Amino acid sequence: MFSQDNDQDIRVVAAVLIAAILLAVGLALGIGIHKARSGAAGAAAVAAPAAVTAEPAPAAPVAAAPASDDASVVVENGVVKFYFASGKSDLAPGAIDALGDAIAAAKGGKRLVLSGFHDATGDAAFNAELAKQRAFAVRDALVGAGVAESSLELKKPEETMGTGNAAEARRVEVVIAD
Repeated sequence: MFSQDNDQDIRVVAAVLIAAILLAVGLALGIGIHKARSGAAGAAAVAAPAAVTAEPAPAAPVAAAPASDDASVVVENGVVKFYFASGKSDLAPGAIDALGDAIAAAKGGKRLVLSGFHDATGDAAFNAELAKQRAFAVRDALVGAGVAESSLELKKPEETMGTGNAAEARRVEVVIAD
């Protein structure tokens, strides 16, 4: 009888250990996936400046403004427009590449003007702060790419609420000033 109790105890301990190992592996995978999804844009913004400083990258192709809630970047008539996901200030992949002409202009003595806009949904004070954080994210990417902070001007637009649908309204614009 003693032998059967011991075998049963060993099975229970083994089952608990296997469950704990599976839980730890699942937690590690979940954290890794979460970091990969949320940190991909930030990592691209940090890793890309080193490659950009050697020579400016070609400007991103002109594209239509986003209709979805994903972050994106487009160049329209020389203005670089960063669109953001709702409630986030993460830059889209390819952000540094789209800034190639602006970075070259700033290094050539031009001034860059950054303006942040927000949509009409939610708390107005929160939206204004988020628009500012988004402009800071673009500024930080430019500084990381070698642009002097003295070449950058953060300008609050007269009308901070963006036009168009909510996805188009959540943006930061970078304009090369003379």
